[in-house]
Amino acid sequence: MNHKLVASTPPLGWNSWDCYGAAVTEDEIRGNAEYMAEHLKDFGWSYITVDIQWYEPLANSSQYRAFVPLVMDEYSRLMPAENRFPSAANGQGFKPLADYVHSLGLQFGIHIMRGIPRQAAHAATPILGTTATARDIAHPNSICPWNTDMYGVDSSKEGAQAYYDSLFELYAQWGVDLVKVDDIAASRLYDTHQPEIEMIAKAIERSGRPMVLSLSPGPAPVEYAEHFAEHANMWRVTDDFWDLWPLLLDMFDRCRTWQGIPKEGCWPDCDMLPLGHIGIRSVDGGGADRWTRFTQDEQLTMMSLWSIFRSPLIFGGELRDNDEWTLSLLTNREVLRMHRDSYGAREALRRDDLIVWTAQNAEGSSYAAIFNVGEKPLPIDFDLEEIDLSGITEGTELWSGTPAELNGNTLRTTIPVHGVRLYRF
Repeated sequence: MNHKLVASTPPLGWNSWDCYGAAVTEDEIRGNAEYMAEHLKDFGWSYITVDIQWYEPLANSSQYRAFVPLVMDEYSRLMPAENRFPSAANGQGFKPLADYVHSLGLQFGIHIMRGIPRQAAHAATPILGTTATARDIAHPNSICPWNTDMYGVDSSKEGAQAYYDSLFELYAQWGVDLVKVDDIAASRLYDTHQPEIEMIAKAIERSGRPMVLSLSPGPAPVEYAEHFAEHANMWRVTDDFWDLWPLLLDMFDRCRTWQGIPKEGCWPDCDMLPLGHIGIRSVDGGGADRWTRFTQDEQLTMMSLWSIFRSPLIFGGELRDNDEWTLSLLTNREVLRMHRDSYGAREALRRDDLIVWTAQNAEGSSYAAIFNVGEKPLPIDFDLEEIDLSGITEGTELWSGTPAELNGNTLRTTIPVHGVRLYRF
């Protein structure tokens, strides 16, 4: 099975973290899936992902409760907390919920932490398919700096691969389509955990079920691009991204660092889109229950940069609360076509407050995203030859649908503060 075929274009989906932190419930997953099926599936959106700590019965925000008992089966594998996910009763795990998501024509994802539960290591519980126990394979000084649930797995130990094989065998039985593995792509304490990435990739292959492998958090080191591309489908190029302009401004540098890398099955990931109603049970990003703090122009800038760069698009807000504006950001067919089909994205120009990204599509048209990262409106009278576009006779601004104002090869427009004009020529 070629893992590149699982995500031949960048995935589009929803993840529970930005609105519910570690505390999402089954009803909220089902409700967001129903909204996606009704309003977004027709535009290519397909993944519904349960983020961190679905195995923690009393999780109540994005702040983790340290050293608390987690729900686990007899083989050291974490299981959904039944008080939050009632359909998981009687050892069914996420299969009933995944079946429901599939019945809507969508795909089901889960978040896991790399490693093995500390409680399993302390109790030396069994691992399926090996005589080794959790204690034998745990790497007790390979820990996550911000979460106490797990120890890393020591790849040199007998039984280490068997543990990961048993995990992904279980996820295949549940019908999981995407696994986001955390504390693995970048670490505040250690380097990238390459041996565990390799064990996980092998376990997915052995499971017999195609699954998108997403690695977090970032910033993933660009010098490991080949390793990420060989084993995973998406990997974070940033730490958690929130609705703050300095973080969005910083993404221009991150995308430039990774330009040229995105290709079929391999997607550097700019992180979730903190849009709409977020922070409902999350206190991350310096805010609580709120609508996104990004201005409408900043929202267009984020959607344009993520889309021309071809980052996965993973929406973070409570979908059922979307207003017309927020929904319009997710359902612009021309922008989504650029995201799905374009190639060759690069930063073509950076001058003062002006940043321009360009890309091509197979039919011979070109895209240009022209950004104003400054604090005042930016009028431009711009010769398109500066970004290697010549002989342009017509174009359309994709967010507004209005024709480009062209005089020969010169484009004239005014770009609002922190805003963008996204053209197809």
